Amino acid sequence: MNHPLHIYNSLTGKKEQFIPINPPRVGIYVCGPTVYSDSHLGHARPNITFDVLIRYLRSLKYDVTYVRNITDVGHLEDEEQGEGEDRIAKKARQEKIDPMAVVKKYTDSFHRNMARLNVNKPDIEPRATDHIKEQIELIQAIYIRGYAYNANDSIYFDVRKYDEKHDYGILSGRKLEDLRSNTRDLKGQTEKRFNSDFALWKKAEQKHIMKWDSPWGEGFPGWHLECSAMGAKYLGKRFDIHGGGMDLKFPHHECEIAQSTAANGEQPVNYWMHNNMITINGQKMARSLNNFITLDDMFTGNNKLLEQPYSPMTIRFFILQAHYRGTLDFSNDALIAARKGLSRLMKSLQTLESLKPSDISSYDVAGLAEKCSNAINDDLNTPVLIAHLFDGVKAINSISDGKGSLTKDDLDRLKRIYGLYVNDILGFVEEDDQKDEGGITDDEIEQLIVERHAAKLNKDWSTADSIRDKLTELGITIKDTRDGATWER
Repeated sequence: MNHPLHIYNSLTGKKEQFIPINPPRVGIYVCGPTVYSDSHLGHARPNITFDVLIRYLRSLKYDVTYVRNITDVGHLEDEEQGEGEDRIAKKARQEKIDPMAVVKKYTDSFHRNMARLNVNKPDIEPRATDHIKEQIELIQAIYIRGYAYNANDSIYFDVRKYDEKHDYGILSGRKLEDLRSNTRDLKGQTEKRFNSDFALWKKAEQKHIMKWDSPWGEGFPGWHLECSAMGAKYLGKRFDIHGGGMDLKFPHHECEIAQSTAANGEQPVNYWMHNNMITINGQKMARSLNNFITLDDMFTGNNKLLEQPYSPMTIRFFILQAHYRGTLDFSNDALIAARKGLSRLMKSLQTLESLKPSDISSYDVAGLAEKCSNAINDDLNTPVLIAHLFDGVKAINSISDGKGSLTKDDLDRLKRIYGLYVNDILGFVEEDDQKDEGGITDDEIEQLIVERHAAKLNKDWSTADSIRDKLTELGITIKDTRDGATWER
């Protein structure tokens, strides 16, 4: 018996049957990257996880609108307190280039990496800086309803006032009395009425590069605000699913809920989904902890933690062999095992195509179909799904060896099962030999040449040299001429 799709709702702490607000339409918002450096292995997990969810929903004939944002302003260094320097502005200062050049550079890098991982593009990819007007309007709605206050032309959300009528901590389980005890002495802290109040709009200092006019003077929006504003604009004031990494539960998603509820009087999202972290030696892999491995490094093997390069599909398999809500620890052994498992699975597709039908079936294809369906419907249980597919691989190989048989109908059904789950939902595709060895395509080389040229124009010699060194390590020789750079393998 096939079961309907159930997903774990972080808001309620239990698995619930997925019932869209307005079927067959489904609205999904997933927090995208803050584009101030190259994406790393940890970024691959949420994007692959929600790619599988969207692929599956579309296979069920839902009309999905998928929104994934780009954060290009407002994400300050101290996430919990909302203090410190803007991450993109800091990177621009370090690289001596315009902040929007930083945004373009790392957005392009992110897109290339996601394409290699076979992550489908979102239907809408809004940027925070393109939605300043919507964010100001949202602040005004919160302010009018009495949940915000002005402190020296910065606008803060009044957490205690909100908690009188609603529940601040409904998602993360944190309570105000616990938050009160965590007060830290930080610059700007004295502006707040309460230590956990968070900025909706920050007054910009004179030297601050990224700032906009507002009713309160020049400033910039808080990090949490953008997702509330853009989610409402493209999916409505209440939509079906909001996804992101577990590290975003607090403060980011908790603040989103508070902002949207304060402005609109109701919860913004029905189902909150959070993937767990990729760890390295038991510690979360993160740029802030400087223990990350970029995806480019994964593809080329150019990192001291890597014993060899790993192909994009190997990385995708490595991530999906664990349940998205469980931790996943990086190791070369695990990645090597993932490569071998992927190879075995993909070869079975070729073997399946070579099978000839018989008069009788010795394998329960209907049973396999039901097991696969129930696994994916059980909160996207991809490791169990993959295990069932490998049970089928044993049968395929056995039939190929003449130790079993399938009727034409069952053979056709088995091909549909593997096409649906391996290719369409899990998103595995064949890779050429060059990419399997961590190679680089001609298009990727050309893109790096363009980035190097831009770096040289900005007199960013360290980046230009870094790109040359990277290509040299991949066996690519660059020659600078009066007409531009040429290259050869």
